[in-house]
Amino acid sequence: MNKWDNNFLALAANVSMFSKDPSTKVGAVIVDDSHRVVSVGYNGFPKGIKDDNRLHDRDKKYSMILHAEQNAILFAEKCLEGCTIYTWPFQPCSICASMIIQKGIKRVVTAPNNTGRWEENFKIARENFQEVGMRFDTIENPAVWCFGNV
Repeated sequence: MNKWDNNFLALAANVSMFSKDPSTKVGAVIVDDSHRVVSVGYNGFPKGIKDDNRLHDRDKKYSMILHAEQNAILFAEKCLEGCTIYTWPFQPCSICASMIIQKGIKRVVTAPNNTGRWEENFKIARENFQEVGMRFDTIENPAVWCFGNV
């Protein structure tokens, strides 16, 4: 593991703390080849939508929420071709993987996946990354420090 990967994965963990989701806080950081942060995102409702009791209704929440990767891509103000995306606490889902591929991001760096519920979806995402030749790195035992509790 290199220091850049560890630092940007730690930054993704800290960005995840901005999420109002009571069950899962996810963060994403997009970085260019010069190690400059291009964009960040966390999972949450679209702007203007109140963070209210719908966050506690899993079905409703899942139909409304934007993923951290989606927010990072949407808020980027430059081309993402050749960038790296760091995600915490797990890898991108298959839909986010498709968006990452479409934007020309070349590499995904993530923490080990510790969730069984999403494993089949994560497998599809990894297969898609592999099919297009994208580099996919999992950082084992990242030295992550956070301002909040992850």
